[in-house]
Amino acid sequence: MLEAKFVAELRTIVGADQVLEKHEQLRTYESDALTSFRVQPALVVLPVSTEQVQAVVRLCHRAHIPFVPRGSGTGLSGGALPVEGGVVISLARMNRILDVDLLNQRVVVQPGVINLGVTQRVAAHGYYYAPDPSSQQICSIGGNVAENSGGAHCLKYGFTVNHVLGMKLVLPDGELVEVGGPALDTPGYDLPGIIVGSEGTLGIATEIMLRIVRRAETVKTVLAAFAHTDAAGETVSGIISAGIIPAAVEMMDKLSIAACEASVHAGFPLDAGAILLIELDGPNAEVTRQLAQVEAICQNAGATEYRLARTDTERALMWKGRKAAFAAMGRISPNYIVQDGVLPRTALPEVLREIEELSTKFGLRVANVFHAGDGNLHPLVLYDERIEGAEQQAETLAGEILRSCVAHGGSITGEHGVGMDKKGYMPAMFTDADMATHQLIRCAIDPQNLCNPNKVYPTPRLCGEVPGRYHPHPLEAAGIIERF
Repeated sequence: MLEAKFVAELRTIVGADQVLEKHEQLRTYESDALTSFRVQPALVVLPVSTEQVQAVVRLCHRAHIPFVPRGSGTGLSGGALPVEGGVVISLARMNRILDVDLLNQRVVVQPGVINLGVTQRVAAHGYYYAPDPSSQQICSIGGNVAENSGGAHCLKYGFTVNHVLGMKLVLPDGELVEVGGPALDTPGYDLPGIIVGSEGTLGIATEIMLRIVRRAETVKTVLAAFAHTDAAGETVSGIISAGIIPAAVEMMDKLSIAACEASVHAGFPLDAGAILLIELDGPNAEVTRQLAQVEAICQNAGATEYRLARTDTERALMWKGRKAAFAAMGRISPNYIVQDGVLPRTALPEVLREIEELSTKFGLRVANVFHAGDGNLHPLVLYDERIEGAEQQAETLAGEILRSCVAHGGSITGEHGVGMDKKGYMPAMFTDADMATHQLIRCAIDPQNLCNPNKVYPTPRLCGEVPGRYHPHPLEAAGIIERF
């Protein structure tokens, strides 16, 4: 229970209507899109300016109250999970595009601006914002910055970090700093590179300078179907090894195809074991030449169908089918866990076979959708929570998939972040000394551990504790997960 004086000061800063305290209001904020973790915050504040964010953070810092920044709440790792007794700072109402500089290909936005809104603002001038998560219609730029979000087109154009030039950042003590700037490479340490992907643990970005890119002269999208994921994986490797860097290469397996087709009716072939969506963009002559190469590679790998989108409408429908994958799982399963691992492209066929074996071992279906071009898997472990023990089995299976990714030289996350969900798996990739070094950054910026505390790392690691001492994650202590 927060002190009445503290709450009154918050109301003075942002206005009485922008402080939410009622139980039914707070329930909206008790989790992000990973609903298996839920904590009701003490209250929620909705600032509309940098100055208000600063004042709120200063007040929390002075009172030693933990706070959690939140965007649209679409994250899938528990990164915006509230802290019991703490404050959620919702940035949803900071949703203005502040400046558009087409000549220099720059846009300045507040963190609550929706990802797709940036493209919509500049599309008439032939520009767009490249990072395109599947949730781009509802996810916010601030959340994208926190998680270093990618999307289908990150293979060629990179992740959020490649498109953020600078930002105004409110530090955990309320100080306002500016990092980066309009130049493509500013002198000194790459502070935007540290902030992007820090999962809201180092401060709150209140103004973000983004790089926009010119729309290509020609864009062509192909659907290629295969009897098995092995052939689809071979095709991906063949395309990249031929020196072709598509704008996007997405793969879906048979179960994902069935779910998406039932939901969107995109015309996906239901008899296929796997499909690829391959998008090429660039000058017309280059795309024409690469398109012929891609068709030959697909046919050599045994494609059972090869279909070129003839119109923008056909192309949009293909992508609508792919981007509806997560939501479409509700058509075939009452519950599912979205996993997010990375592996080298060449290991795709082997890891997919391992996932198939794990599916059989645990008696749970796994639907696979992923950014095949950069090896970012999104296996969806399907289960029914009404069956006793099914959720724990699904969690264990999801963890085994991460184990497989790491064993093949990959990572425990590609774009969803670590948050609460995967912090117990960080020792799979990093030694205690590694993680202690990581903590030097956080401790320098947030020594009181108030800004989105206890996320990413597998302990409440306190500044000043003995480096290298391992503390088990609560799920590990309970026997639900084990240290790798």
